Amino acid sequence: MAAHLFSVLAPVMVAVLAGYFWARKGQPFDRDMVSRLVMVLGAPCLIVSTLDQTRLSVQALADVLFAYAAVLLVTVIASVVMLRLCCLPWRSWFNVLVFPNVGNMGLPLCLLAFGDTGLALALAWFMVNSLLHFSIAPLVASGERDFLAFLRHPIIWSVAAALAMIATDASLPDWLANTVSLVGGFTIPLMLITLGVSLYGLPLKHLRVATLVSLLRLGLGLLAAWLVCEWLGLDGVLRGVVMVQSSMPVAVFNYLFAERYQRDASAVAASVLVSTVLSFMVLVPLLSLLLPDAG
Repeated sequence: MAAHLFSVLAPVMVAVLAGYFWARKGQPFDRDMVSRLVMVLGAPCLIVSTLDQTRLSVQALADVLFAYAAVLLVTVIASVVMLRLCCLPWRSWFNVLVFPNVGNMGLPLCLLAFGDTGLALALAWFMVNSLLHFSIAPLVASGERDFLAFLRHPIIWSVAAALAMIATDASLPDWLANTVSLVGGFTIPLMLITLGVSLYGLPLKHLRVATLVSLLRLGLGLLAAWLVCEWLGLDGVLRGVVMVQSSMPVAVFNYLFAERYQRDASAVAASVLVSTVLSFMVLVPLLSLLLPDAG
């Protein structure tokens, strides 16, 4: 079990550290370009390629979406309550608590821990989370209303293509399947390296509030996932994916939104860094419990 656990966590940690030390050495890295490349091209191709190869059923997709909606509902309610109790401004911290890093960290962890099926289920989670994150988070942070903004995000087109393939049981022609597989293959490594680069550049201030929010993010995510898994009777790989994705640290994009709309950006940045470090401490016992059940 220890060897399996190490084989899951070590690649993620090494890739993140590679990005961190790359940035520390002052090597060139266009984070904005790479992030855009991943979100516009890599992630959509990975979604289509994985779901084409894994042949996720409509029922499995529905199970993931229902579990996500339930976890989101519990997390939102708990987050609103905790923000009021802690007297924290909700426009600054709501996104931090509700939208975790299910892409950069969640996808590789689910792939390494639960295989191709785990990646397919995690991608379904990532799809709906991305649609909500990139539509709701800017509204919360800015106070502006642009309800159709998410339609401009490339993820939605890959989601539409993937849903059409699942619904019709269609397959891509070989040349196209090989193309999206090749392009999508760079997504997860680049996500992890970019995370490391981003962590190096984040200001480490306001540690007290950052630590509090980090503990809330990890704790509320774990609690919400456990309640939903028990309520729905989820087990095996699906339970593992729900638990892992729900307990991920603060997403780097939350810092970018906070910086853009001037919502305690330095404190949010610190919460990204602190929660990421703490998440590895949570993942060791969590995966120790999940891996035997998912095997």
